[in-house]
Order: sequence, then C-alpha cells, then structure tokens
Amino acid sequence: MLELQHITYTVQDEEGKPHDILKDVSLTIDERFVAITGPNGGGKSTLAKIIAGIYTPTSGRILLDGEDITDLSITDRAKAGISFAFQQPVRFKGLTVQDLITMAAGRPITISEACNYLSEVGLCAREYIGREINASLSGGELKRIEIAMIMARGTKLSIFDEPEAGIDLWSFNNLIQVFEKMHEKLGGSIMIISHQERILNIADRVIVVAGGEVRTEGSREEILPDLLAGSSPCSVLTDKL
Repeated sequence: MLELQHITYTVQDEEGKPHDILKDVSLTIDERFVAITGPNGGGKSTLAKIIAGIYTPTSGRILLDGEDITDLSITDRAKAGISFAFQQPVRFKGLTVQDLITMAAGRPITISEACNYLSEVGLCAREYIGREINASLSGGELKRIEIAMIMARGTKLSIFDEPEAGIDLWSFNNLIQVFEKMHEKLGGSIMIISHQERILNIADRVIVVAGGEVRTEGSREEILPDLLAGSSPCSVLTDKL
C-alpha cells in the first residue's frame, strides 16, 4: 500500500517566485488498478515522478507498506518495489531484449522465461528476444517490452506516465489488452497517468488531479459520467486513438 501524506512540491518561476506544482496532496493507494487523470499542467506527471523518486517533495511524507521512503533515491525505491515507465521509453544501443528482461528480473533467467514475458505482452518471442533496443523498434514495441520488463520484476507498484503517447491505433489497442492482462495477473498495484477514456474505463479507481490538487476520486462508475459530460475539472478527457 502506498500512502502520500500532505505532499507539496514547490519550484521557482522565471521571476524567482515560489510556485506550487502540488499542494498538500494526500492519497492512499491499495487498489489493483488506479488511473490518474486531469488537465495538462495539473500536476499528474509531477505526482508520478515524486512517487518514483525522480523528484523530491518540498514537504510531506511517502510511505510504502508503512515504511517511510520519502528520502530514498529512485534506485532505492526501485529496490523497494516501485517501477516507473516513461512516456518515451529509453533505447539502449548494444543491449538486446533478453538482456533487459534478465536485468529487470534481477536474477539469471532462461530464454524460455524471457520469451514467456514477451508472449504476455503480445510479442512473438522468436522475433524479439535477440533484437537490439535501438531505432528499429517502434514506440509501441518499446512500450510493450518495457511492460514485459516490469512484469519480470514483479514490483509492488508499477507507474505508467501516459503510455498512449506517440503510438498508433493498433499499438494502443494492444496496450489496452496488455494492461487488462496485467490487471488480472500482476500481484501489485498499477498506476496509469492518462487522458484516454478506454484506459480509465478499466481502472478500479480514478483520481482527478487539477491545479496541483486532488479534485475528486472514486470508482470509475462514480467518476467517469461527470468526466464524459464535461462537468469535471478534467476537461481534456479523450479517446482519439
């Protein structure tokens, strides 16, 4: 279970004046699949990066299963059980898909095991296991490989920042199927930052962040009708893919 206690994140603007990106955010996340949505610039990605350890909050505490991880680095948070997937997955020239999945697992794994993870995300293992992580892979392929890595790690909390960004309709449809499988099989929680109705519609809980604050939260049945009607602080809900 993840707990955010009174998280504030303040930066200086161009004139050197303090500006609060997040304002006294408190949340408890223990559902299997949580979606965070809201308008651009509202603080969603900042919140995800604070949870992952990329940013350090100005004030407040972060607890993972009761342990204070506020001051832990991104590396130590990964060891504690938090995975973070960027909008644009990183390419690693010289490393193969098998190398990355083995590194993610943190232990020696067989080719058969690595292939099983690739199959889980809808990739033909024979075609991908030996491929290099370079420009020959599409954005959708990279994102599914990244998900296979996270599944190999088996983390307590897996965070995806706008996984639909920069991919085509076919890849997006496949990502939806992958997330549905993860929802069924992954032992930990999944957190997705997204504007996409189809992603929000498979979440157990939807959290709307706007103006650096949590404006509303609840089950998808409670939250989505207002989002779709345009009567929520989130006015940019889309399903354009």
